[in-house]
Amino acid sequence: MKDDQPVVPALVRLPEITVKAVLLSILLAAVLAAANGYVGLFAGMTVSASIPAAVASMAVLRLFRKSNILENNIVQTAASSGEALAAGVIFTIPALLLVGYWPDFAYWETVLIAIVGGLLGVLFTIPLRRALIVTARLRFPEGVATAEVLKVGGADRKASDYGDTMAASRSLLWSATLGALVKFGESGLRLWADALEAAALAGKTVFYGGLNLSPALLAVGFILGVRTAMVVFLGGFIGWMLLLPAYGLIYGVPPDRTGLAAALSIWSEQIRYVGIGAMLAGGLWTLTRLREPVWNSLQTLRASYRASGSMDPNREVVRTEQDASIVWIVPPLILSLVPMAWLYSRVVDSWLIGLVMTLVMGIAAFLFSSVAAYMAGLVGSSSNPVSGVTIATIMMASLLLLLFLGPGHPAGPAAALVIGAVVCCAAAMGGDNLQDLKTGHLVGATPWKQQVMQVVGVVTGALVLVPVLSLLQAKYGIGLPTNDHPHPLTAPQATLMANLTRSVFGVGLPWPLVGLGIAIGIVVILVDRRQERRGSLRRLPVLAVALGIYLPLKLSAAVVLGGVLAALASKKLGGRLESSQSGLLFSAGLITGEALMGIVLAMPIALSGIWPALASDPFVLFASPPLGGWPGLVVVMVVAWLLYRVAVGSQDNRRTLSGES
Repeated sequence: MKDDQPVVPALVRLPEITVKAVLLSILLAAVLAAANGYVGLFAGMTVSASIPAAVASMAVLRLFRKSNILENNIVQTAASSGEALAAGVIFTIPALLLVGYWPDFAYWETVLIAIVGGLLGVLFTIPLRRALIVTARLRFPEGVATAEVLKVGGADRKASDYGDTMAASRSLLWSATLGALVKFGESGLRLWADALEAAALAGKTVFYGGLNLSPALLAVGFILGVRTAMVVFLGGFIGWMLLLPAYGLIYGVPPDRTGLAAALSIWSEQIRYVGIGAMLAGGLWTLTRLREPVWNSLQTLRASYRASGSMDPNREVVRTEQDASIVWIVPPLILSLVPMAWLYSRVVDSWLIGLVMTLVMGIAAFLFSSVAAYMAGLVGSSSNPVSGVTIATIMMASLLLLLFLGPGHPAGPAAALVIGAVVCCAAAMGGDNLQDLKTGHLVGATPWKQQVMQVVGVVTGALVLVPVLSLLQAKYGIGLPTNDHPHPLTAPQATLMANLTRSVFGVGLPWPLVGLGIAIGIVVILVDRRQERRGSLRRLPVLAVALGIYLPLKLSAAVVLGGVLAALASKKLGGRLESSQSGLLFSAGLITGEALMGIVLAMPIALSGIWPALASDPFVLFASPPLGGWPGLVVVMVVAWLLYRVAVGSQDNRRTLSGES
């Protein structure tokens, strides 16, 4: 079907925003926001939930006598908005705890930041829909893929597609149950350790190896694919296999640490700052690379407005081109800036500086949400430079605030982080919004109705994420290890943002190690540029390499294992893995199930404050896993085998969601 021939023609009107669609949208947005929040804090990476949301919507709405493809599209639009907002929140908000500004997650302040950031991302991208989807006709690969999935539930499909949809939803539910049970066995009952890791002293230095036993990380690697997973693992190899032993050879191991403790100490106290330097280089490079996308998106936007202005004012706009009007854009935009000016003035205790911060935030949010939308159209949401633009925003905001507040000001790091948090949420939403609007363009949705549901997804995600963050903080800890939480969720981006702001305002960083990271980042950039000029598909995105250096090796090892599984499955299918959604849905279920079980297991800790008699960990069988991580390795290998079998299943299964006849 051609791009200008939607499934539902413009002259046909079907119900879109219905009661059942709104209720299902809110439920899925909450679930997926919570799951993506957990995975982002755990692995430092988030994945798109549009296709799983579309499948879940089709399965549920099929139970009603009347449902249609536009209702399914509305549901996936709101649900994916909720999970996209989670990335913006978890990349920045935990940093406010890490710099000591908040002792705990402040509910209403976080909700305000998330809603304003998400709302700006929606409002700023409304005028870009026509510019990038209709006029420029960018690719938006994830949006196209989601549209193909939605067509399975369309009225024009054959009756057997009902069985395909239900089979896909059962696979999603089954894999979510499997992921939840594995997490319950590891973290709930503590039948096995969360990782297999070991280190050995060799002369003056130490060598380390490890593998996290999480099906969710395996699934993340499968979704990312082997190329991206290998790039992240390359960073881990550089940090743990090269830099860590080299540091030991030069400076020796800590005299009071041996084996695994020595390796972890060198990484946490020294090597991870190399990752910070590499991410800083990647952020600044991203900023320089954004000049052309910014200019192109603004030029396309101007051309689109000129074209719309030249139309006959009496000409009625067809349903499939009806965006939210200017009345619904400008007043909410202005009103959203007022509470942020109030919040900023509270942080720095100055209305004047608060107004300046609001202006900086508004400009940065507009630029970077536009850039994210443009990049999503070119290469997909997976290449959305959210981390890079947030690093750049926080560095610029920190330097600007340094002029106003002076060095050593206690409110400086928090003020810069609050600016970056809003911009990060706006940028995360920008790419996701345009992908969803591309899907709607292909299926024949009404744009303004999608834009309304994007706001619904933002509000739902914002309200849900703070309790989720509080539960995860209480159960697992976030950031650096402590006595109470020796194995916390690493929250790599948030930890990085906290370190950057503190360094600007006087706490300082080990700059020789940060400088080494910057040098490594520059080398990676030069290699990637060479690959780009050669037209090679084997690229080295600097932020992915930097993330690998910064992450524990056991995480990137599990991710690359999932990427290898995807490559093996693709080879088995003759290089046509992308024509099957079975492995993708199975992976999404594993991630969601493990994440939700991780949140559920944190609830007794929260409830123990209300009912002290309730044990914090009521399900625990062993104080420490009796067989270490070996049972978990067996479990993960079984899950990996199941994932591979699902991905390369029968020809009928490979066609489940591809739309082949």
